[in-house]
Amino acid sequence: MVSKADKARADKGDSAGEVDPGVLASFIGYAMKRAYMTIHTDFLASLEHLGLRPGTFSALTIIVDNPDISQSQLARALAIERSGVVLIVDHLEGRELIGRHRVPGDRRAYALRATLAGRRLRDAAVEAIRRHEARVLASLSEEEQAALRGLLARVI
Repeated sequence: MVSKADKARADKGDSAGEVDPGVLASFIGYAMKRAYMTIHTDFLASLEHLGLRPGTFSALTIIVDNPDISQSQLARALAIERSGVVLIVDHLEGRELIGRHRVPGDRRAYALRATLAGRRLRDAAVEAIRRHEARVLASLSEEEQAALRGLLARVI
């Protein structure tokens, strides 16, 4: 049975449009998740016109910055299963953003290398993400942004 006080609180929350997160607000994980959702939504919108998603952007960036990387190395760098990397690599290759090249001396291994189109798309995406970060972090000074990066690096 719901008490009158609980009902009054629930009704007040509905009419005000605000819900008290209660004890959740005291958890850093909750704040990080809320920040992530805000940042992620804008991030997706920033890359949409380029046809990239976070996973494909990350993979393309690693391939651009590490020519001839293997799929196994890429999987480790992205911290995902090799089967997941195969899907991403197939997608990037299908868009002619990367190429697979045989590794001399290893019939099973392929080296991944970005095409000119892939490098150009990655560069455009980096600029879009820089604008995105400027927007979502506008309320933080350069020093605060550096401190946030440092704190997050210590957590991960």
